[in-house]
Amino acid sequence: MSTENAASTGTPLKRVMGPKLLLLFIVGDILGTGVYALTGQVAGEVGGAAWLPFLIAFVVALLTAFSYLELVTKYPKAAGAALYVHKAFGVHFLTFIVCFTVMCSGLTSAATASRAFSANLFVALGVEPGATTVTLGALGFMLLVMIVNFRGASESVKANVVLTLVELSGLLLVIVLGFWAIAGGQADFSRVIAFETPQDKSVFLAVTSATGLAFFAMVGFEDSVNMAEETHEPNRIFPKVMLTGLGITALIYVLVSICAVALIPVGELAKSSTPLVLVVQRAAPNLPMDKIMPIISMFAVANSALINMMMASRLLYGMSRQGVLPAFLAAVHKRTQTPWVAILFTTALGLALIILVASSSSEAIRALGGTTSLLLLGVFTFVNVAVLVLRRDRVQHEHFRIATLFPWLGAAACLFLVLPVTGRDAIQYQVAGWLLALGVVMWGITVLTHRQGVARLDPEELKE
Repeated sequence: MSTENAASTGTPLKRVMGPKLLLLFIVGDILGTGVYALTGQVAGEVGGAAWLPFLIAFVVALLTAFSYLELVTKYPKAAGAALYVHKAFGVHFLTFIVCFTVMCSGLTSAATASRAFSANLFVALGVEPGATTVTLGALGFMLLVMIVNFRGASESVKANVVLTLVELSGLLLVIVLGFWAIAGGQADFSRVIAFETPQDKSVFLAVTSATGLAFFAMVGFEDSVNMAEETHEPNRIFPKVMLTGLGITALIYVLVSICAVALIPVGELAKSSTPLVLVVQRAAPNLPMDKIMPIISMFAVANSALINMMMASRLLYGMSRQGVLPAFLAAVHKRTQTPWVAILFTTALGLALIILVASSSSEAIRALGGTTSLLLLGVFTFVNVAVLVLRRDRVQHEHFRIATLFPWLGAAACLFLVLPVTGRDAIQYQVAGWLLALGVVMWGITVLTHRQGVARLDPEELKE
């Protein structure tokens, strides 16, 4: 796009991303904590057919990605779901809830990553930690992320490329060593098609419950719409690149899950908090995989935690600056020029999430990862409906358009995966409910203390 064209669009951001960098951004945003931490949990629900929930999650993500593609090419602004819902419905409170839900999903995702980082750290150190030790490690890591966030660290495109390659190398290592071990007769390939469900669940319930978990591994593609104003010719390259990125990650996840269940008995895999470390150790016992793989895993989940906590604190700051949350959250540190109160507030919530889930009877990583997917599936339901509502809004430029059936299917699939009939753990609804209730209370306090009595959120002033 020429400088003149860029100026005519009114975007103040420099367009620096072409197809290759955008593809790396999308793949890097999707890869990470989900597959590194939850592969064993997914296998624990469905047995050796752990690849199936990842495949179903991919289909649901693909349907929603189609909706995002129509919207991002129609409204190429860096605001994401909140912008689309606001344009479709025009209800400020609903816009706020969507924005606050996205913020909460960042907190639960970061808390999941913190648990996974802690578990991999102790494996790398050769320590057999108890549950309390892992929790303390996760709390310590969350505080470290706060310090980095407070100092003003920000993700650059080059840093994203490096971390994406690290994450990708770990998963390719699992696939290569896994199939090498399978070819050498070290695996039981018959487990790959064997369903082993918990005694209290039918096959359907087990698959839907596992899909809710596996969907956590597919989220991240929606973040790429926030790069629309920094991408060359987004109307042309976004569809092809986003769909390619989703396809690549889905293929990697299916191959990783096949290798995992073929090499490790499902019961052993489900009990491990570092399942992929277990896989490479079994595939190559003569190599120092017990040191290498945990470090790679730590890089993958650390990047996820930092990005999500930065996103959460900036969203909270932006909502406060617009007067829909208490004003004190908009305070900026004079020296570092970072939203230090918002950072402290989101960190406190993250620490509370880690402690809350650790004190429950549920698996901590499963509960936090499941809550993340629950929150985002709710947002995606609204996004899919927004596509249909906004069909009445005509724009002058050409844009991607999907068949009407796909948004309907996407909305139905996302809504179904939100419902309790899928077999979700109650702790996921409890965590999500407490977080959203906090947002509503903060909104209410702001409205009551606001001079005009009305809180209005402009999503175009926010970047998720």
